[in-house]
Amino acid sequence: MINYWLMKSEPNCFSIDDLYNSPNKTSHWDGVRNYQARNFMRDQMSIGDLVFFYHSNCNTPGIVGIAEVNSEAYPDHTAFDPLNEHFDSKSSVENPRWVMVDVTFKEKFTEVIELKQLKQHPELKDMLLLRKGNRLSIIPVSKTEWVFINSRLR
Repeated sequence: MINYWLMKSEPNCFSIDDLYNSPNKTSHWDGVRNYQARNFMRDQMSIGDLVFFYHSNCNTPGIVGIAEVNSEAYPDHTAFDPLNEHFDSKSSVENPRWVMVDVTFKEKFTEVIELKQLKQHPELKDMLLLRKGNRLSIIPVSKTEWVFINSRLR
């Protein structure tokens, strides 16, 4: 069974274009340092799951395209590197605290589906992204929400 996700990235750090330009249009999704988001990757994400790629913390936050999960979760090596901004001194190769998955570019939308646009639709009122205070970088998306966004907002 396919699961659906929304994964946020700041476009000045890693954009959908960066994913497109990665070798084989695939890159690891590293640097997640929230336990709930980590648990989603570790416990629920599977190869073949589909992802809304979301640009956050920018002039026009919103969904910019689709990616696909193409690996199971595995240790996030950036946590082991003291020179990396995502370093975690409590994580080690022997006892990794953080994980990542590989994602592959599938599609870039011709127009951003803006956050403010998503908020206008009562059909999406329960979407985790739209809940006040939700700042998770990885969010599950229901099949109903996935279908609505793909069929009505693109």
